[in-house]
This record gives sequence, C-alpha cells and structure tokens, in this order.
Amino acid sequence: MQWNADRNGGFSQADFAQLYLPPLMDPVYGFQACNVSAQRRNESSMLQWLRRFIAVRKRYPVFGEGSFDALDAANPSVFAFVRTLDDHDVLCVNNLSRFAQPVELDLRKYAGTTPVEMLGRVHFPAIGELPYLLTLGPHGFYWFTLDPAAPRA
Repeated sequence: MQWNADRNGGFSQADFAQLYLPPLMDPVYGFQACNVSAQRRNESSMLQWLRRFIAVRKRYPVFGEGSFDALDAANPSVFAFVRTLDDHDVLCVNNLSRFAQPVELDLRKYAGTTPVEMLGRVHFPAIGELPYLLTLGPHGFYWFTLDPAAPRA
C-alpha cells in the first residue's frame, strides 16, 4: 500500500532512477490517488472497511475460541457454519463462487432467534421451522449473531 502522495508514495526519498522498481504511476491506482492518507479520509474506502471488519473480529472471541459446526448448505458453492462460545452463537455464510448464489439452510436448531448482521447491525427475519433462505452476492458473505427474538423498535 502506498503511504501518501509524496515522492515515491512515501516509501523513499531517493531519486526516481535509484529505486529498485518504479512506483505505480497509474492515474487511478498510482500513489498520487490511492494511498493510506487518502483512504483514511474516505469512510467508504477499503482501509476503513478492513478496520471495521477487524474490530468486529476482535469484539467477538467466538471466532477464535468457539466450537465449529459446519452446516449442510443445499448449494455446493456456499459454505456455512456456526461458531459457539458459551451461549453466544455466530452464523457465517460464505459464497465461494464468482456468481451470486441462493442457499437454503436448515436452522431449526436456532428457531426463535433473530440473525443480526455483525458489520451493519441489520436485523434479518427471525428463524423458524422452515429452511432459512439467503442470497449472497459474488464472493459475498454474512456474519450473523443469533440473538433471542425480540420486538424491533
């Protein structure tokens, strides 16, 4: 990652000709346009997204310490599993395909809970006795906490 828009992307003050390889000079992805300094100012940047992603991962120890239970997804392009630590369950659903994929999951074991997406805190429909239906974008994923069903305000 280029650090800033300064000379040589902030890596070196050496003359351009003395560098082992030249810095990327592309107008879109070159160091003048795409660098850490610019991404810190943009809430929609990849850097900010990754920071939010890591913060969620750190906030929930279930990812590193919890038990792992793979789910039988009806679609072979989707990998789904539940991590459990104490009484806290996290449902992870991953699309391994470059195309959008639907999936039906048997979540009857978790009936009565409400999946809450962990990055945006969006409440999804409560889990019942029927197969749970989701559609994932290309290489998309969901991380849900499975919270006891409660009326939404």
